[in-house]
Amino acid sequence: MSSSEAENEPTTGQDVELPAVAPQLRALRRRASLTLEAAARAAGLSPAHLSRLETGRRQPSLPMLLALARIYATTVSELLGETGADRDAVVRAVDMEPTAAGGWTYWQAGAPGRGMQALRVHVPHDSQGDIVRVHPGEEWLHVLTGRLRLRLGDTTHRLGPGDSAHFDSLTPHRIAAQDPDGVELLFVHTLLQSPTATLCLGPTPGDMP
Repeated sequence: MSSSEAENEPTTGQDVELPAVAPQLRALRRRASLTLEAAARAAGLSPAHLSRLETGRRQPSLPMLLALARIYATTVSELLGETGADRDAVVRAVDMEPTAAGGWTYWQAGAPGRGMQALRVHVPHDSQGDIVRVHPGEEWLHVLTGRLRLRLGDTTHRLGPGDSAHFDSLTPHRIAAQDPDGVELLFVHTLLQSPTATLCLGPTPGDMP
């Protein structure tokens, strides 16, 4: 084995022991109209290593699954061969159960398990203002009520009702409500869906300017 291939081999502790992965990897790569070489290059792997993943001779690590899912424009669940129940295209307001996490309140505004996730979000004042998020995907948000402070990289944006933002989630970003009553948002992202993956990194010390 060459040294470059050795660097790309996953450690045993990171392997995902699921035999359904191999056929899905090849089928989804072909669906994306990518050659083995092009897909391997985009994922930072050697073609030989990706070929071993597709034939089941190697098991992928979770970071590899995340990278390949993004390249193939799909979800980790689909890479793993998981199929969910049929989903209704319409989500009724009465079915939107609030979920609290990290001080924020979320309402699912779309069906779970899709490539995009749609949420209605309430961000209280002085909540999570020091958490920096960095993860694969894209995000779009629209301010319904209140004023929002959005930090993208080194730039701070202030948004009011009716304002929107659309950005690459790999750009370090922070969100904070400026008003005492908080801010209400519509929020859509392509955060890869996997119950075992923590894709948001934080908290990070420091206050938002």
